[in-house]
Amino acid sequence: EKNVTIGEGTKIHPYVHIKSGTTIGMNNTIFQGSIIGEDPQDLKFNNEKTTLLIGDNNIIRENCTLNKGTTYSKKTIIKNDCLLMAYVHVAHDCIVGNKVILANGVQLGGHVEIGYHATVGGMTPVHQFCKIGQHSFIGGGRVALQDVPPYILATGEPLQYAGINTVGLRRRNFNQSVRNDIKKVYKLIYKSN
Repeated sequence: EKNVTIGEGTKIHPYVHIKSGTTIGMNNTIFQGSIIGEDPQDLKFNNEKTTLLIGDNNIIRENCTLNKGTTYSKKTIIKNDCLLMAYVHVAHDCIVGNKVILANGVQLGGHVEIGYHATVGGMTPVHQFCKIGQHSFIGGGRVALQDVPPYILATGEPLQYAGINTVGLRRRNFNQSVRNDIKKVYKLIYKSN
């Protein structure tokens, strides 16, 4: 549609619909069937001018739906170097930080914030207004009704903290000493009564 900006090097596969008010940065790949910048699914939305901002170097797989913001913040933001796998939904006024991975079928309610290098496992809904901290990991098929602090591994039903995201921290070159410190803080906050 009109009023769309698409940066150099971005590849858009067939059957992608990019709606007015969308800005897409450079070197993104958007796969077929995705709907980018659709109006928010919020009954308070009254055709205000709001936006969807997508940064650089993102991969948006098949059939993702990414909505614009509402008057709350006027924008939905997906930053840089993210992987949104097939059937991901990002609702209005969300902020998806750098290097985030949202696996197949993740559904973000409105106003969700996902921190740097966090991962959300497949088929996981994240309730509106929840915050998912940097370097955290939520297991697949879980229901996130509460915030997940940074560095945490969250799993179980109902969702609970199950230690620190050791595998993710190791992969991101957090040395053993730093991982031990994070583990001590986790035990102090969540296991010391």
